Amino acid sequence: MTEATPGGGASPTIRPAARADLLEIYRIERAVFPQPWPYEAFERFLGDPGFLVAEADRRVAGYVVADVTRNFGRDIGHVKDFAVHPDYQGRGVGTALLRRALAVVESRGAGYVKLEVREGNEAAIRLYRRHGFEYRRTIPRYYGNGESAYVMVREL
Repeated sequence: MTEATPGGGASPTIRPAARADLLEIYRIERAVFPQPWPYEAFERFLGDPGFLVAEADRRVAGYVVADVTRNFGRDIGHVKDFAVHPDYQGRGVGTALLRRALAVVESRGAGYVKLEVREGNEAAIRLYRRHGFEYRRTIPRYYGNGESAYVMVREL
């Protein structure tokens, strides 16, 4: 396994999420988001190809939940949830997770992928733009605290 330390630059290991990861995933969710998903939401995605974790220092450093919705003509990938532990942000963990998630949804037939991001989350918006996502529209008051979301899309 390739390891990334909080101060290092090695690539994390990306693998499917397992039941043993759920508590750490939930802790990251609570540390990163003001309105976190409930623990049970993650349980429902276990076994899905797009539920992935990044492992570094023998711990979960981040995760992504992505899936594909069947659509007439071109299936749609959707990055539903994505977070990196604050200790590992800016160290390539998010890039590694996003690349793998995009590969998974593309391999499952998606022609493009979309996501929603808080309009104030500048670091995430920069990451998505670096990976080819483009702003499409704003959804007013999308989040529980009234913050709007940007919908961003990328062709695969």
